[in-house]
Amino acid sequence: MENKRILFSEELDRVRHDIVAMSSLVEEGLGKAMAAFQNNDMELAKTVREGDAAVNAMQLQIEDAVVTLIATQQPVARDLREIFTMLKIAVNLERAGDHAVHLAKTAMKLSGRASFRAVEHMELMAKTGQEMIRASISAYRKQDPEAARKAAALDDIIDGEHRKLSGEMLGLMKKHPGLLKKALRFLQTSGDLERLGDHVTNICEAIIYMTESRHEELNE
Repeated sequence: MENKRILFSEELDRVRHDIVAMSSLVEEGLGKAMAAFQNNDMELAKTVREGDAAVNAMQLQIEDAVVTLIATQQPVARDLREIFTMLKIAVNLERAGDHAVHLAKTAMKLSGRASFRAVEHMELMAKTGQEMIRASISAYRKQDPEAARKAAALDDIIDGEHRKLSGEMLGLMKKHPGLLKKALRFLQTSGDLERLGDHVTNICEAIIYMTESRHEELNE
């Protein structure tokens, strides 16, 4: 029985390692996407899209490993909560990665050197998104619910920048109808970054469930 528990712990550690690696890929992709957007770098934008395939593969790898753990190791309640959290983290990291790809696609269509102040808002949103990813995974590794709450609170910054950008783009469209298509593209991409923050918040909620065995809605 003891040997079986040791094997279970080793397998669990492997999945934890994969989650950390997956989060690093998503964070790196988001940084590259923003740099591509800022510098109108088409080649860098393409690497973000290519890197997303690795993120998707890691999600499937984690899901397969989790299913195997449940089927072969008979985890107890505390273990099951962490396994549930692993699945939630993998799913939400994959979706966050998709939003980084959307930002990279925008870089292929728009110049980040536009005179819009929207670029500044998006820079802060992307930077905060990276910080949220790092902080949430750190909270998971430390199994620290308070750290998870602090990570989720950063989403207020993203939401605030999205509101500012939306207001500015709506005003721009009224004054300069010729910039309608470009402004709409900024609005859409800002919305993607706003949703990225929501996905990381979901991760934080799962960490709280794992550590405190209760559901808590964050950032309502």
